[in-house]
Amino acid sequence: MKVQNLFAQVCVIACLFSSNSFARELTYVNEALNPAKLQGSGKLTWWGLHVYDAFFYRGMSANSSEFALDLRYQKSFTGNAIANRSVDEMKKLGVPDAQAQAWGKQLATFLPNVEPGQNITAIYLPKQGTTFYFDGKPLAQIPGADFSKAFFGIWLDPKTSAPKLREQLLGQSCPPPLFQETCN
Repeated sequence: MKVQNLFAQVCVIACLFSSNSFARELTYVNEALNPAKLQGSGKLTWWGLHVYDAFFYRGMSANSSEFALDLRYQKSFTGNAIANRSVDEMKKLGVPDAQAQAWGKQLATFLPNVEPGQNITAIYLPKQGTTFYFDGKPLAQIPGADFSKAFFGIWLDPKTSAPKLREQLLGQSCPPPLFQETCN
């Protein structure tokens, strides 16, 4: 009986800490999207390895132009590896090599190394471009819709290399207007 009681107390404490951590992490997303609404989530696996969990947020309006993507890593990566992978994925979507390389160099200047449990969040606001956060702290901002479309296209473009994850992120809703995709 004592073991069960102790286990229950540990579970309650763990839930309190995890829910407070989750709420704290989303404060900046809620402020930007006024408020944020989770549209969909999924996980990226590569050769059976769980790479990260992805969460896609929109504003309360179904056709809101503002959105956020939160990636919670399950593996360790260097910031340069993340930037290089982003370049490769952008090129697969048709971004010219020179432009993808330029954006990759820009990403490499601020993307941090990540460890399991850490997250990188990118928030798109049409008048500001894309703002990046690491564990809730602002990292950098890249202005312009062209970068945002290429970067978020890694997950949201119909030609993504992870179509199952795209489907999970979008759910039954349309992609953001940035992608100018018609929805039925």
